[in-house]
Amino acid sequence: MTTQPETTQPETTQPETTQPEHFQPDHHTAYSDPGPWAHLLSTVDPTIEAVSAAVRNVIAHYRGEQAVLPEHTRKDIHGRWIVRTLERDQQRHNASLAQHRDLAERVQGCCRDHTLLACAVLRQHGIAARGRVGFSRYLHPDFCHDHVVVEARLDGSDGRWVRFDPELAGPLGSLTTPTDMPVGAESPFPTAAEVWQSWRAGELNAQDYGAAPDHPARGPWMIQNYVLRDLAHRFGDELLLWDFWGAMAAPGPVDEDQLALTDQVAALIVAADAGDRDSEVDLERWYRADPRLHPGRSVLRRDPFAPQSPPVAEVLSTSVA
Repeated sequence: MTTQPETTQPETTQPETTQPEHFQPDHHTAYSDPGPWAHLLSTVDPTIEAVSAAVRNVIAHYRGEQAVLPEHTRKDIHGRWIVRTLERDQQRHNASLAQHRDLAERVQGCCRDHTLLACAVLRQHGIAARGRVGFSRYLHPDFCHDHVVVEARLDGSDGRWVRFDPELAGPLGSLTTPTDMPVGAESPFPTAAEVWQSWRAGELNAQDYGAAPDHPARGPWMIQNYVLRDLAHRFGDELLLWDFWGAMAAPGPVDEDQLALTDQVAALIVAADAGDRDSEVDLERWYRADPRLHPGRSVLRRDPFAPQSPPVAEVLSTSVA
């Protein structure tokens, strides 16, 4: 690691986890709030290309780059808060987000972290942005990986949500336009709600959807979890992909109550994505009111590096460590 000159680091305060009653995607959430590091986000040009390049430079995928990344920074993946991500990055580099970082010195994370940092940059510039949780058909030719991408309302987009994958520098597989992704159940990136509806209609094999072709986290329970994750991210609770709460199904069969609940949630998400304003309002109101849907003050967090270990109860308030 390059030795940096001694500097005085800004004091990092505890993130405030209380979200407003109505999600404002052009404002920071508790998770995207950069705290004393706001100036780092302000210097990134708020274009898809510049934002994506910056987040790839700061964050390395803990699984995709595991052979290169050091074991002693694996705890990065539980960082949760952008203020923590930036704190760790600056402890290692003390440089703008555009200055090159060697791969082994980057903060370890995943698609959720790339997306959240991209949203943080855009929100810092007053641009509405949110994460979408679903499954990629372009990362592997024969499997649909769990994935998170960005939606943003950019200048010149006529007010529509433009979907992009900040992990990609160019086309990959079936995704020819990573800076303006097609949408819909048959697209290269269907949302979790779209996948859920397709599975319930008997149109796909749920075992083809999950964490990886050789990973046991797949199938109906995984898709059900991801519908609730997408719901949480939609309204500013941008939780880790290994956090569990509320009505999330455990590995194994999804029970009748969970099936019925998820059918209703998925239907509202798909309708809201299609532009139904009443569905959007109803969805957010239900999300805020129903403890089966939102995380509350704590979650159960698992560790993808130790999948057999019991989950850890984690309060959704933390200081940087």
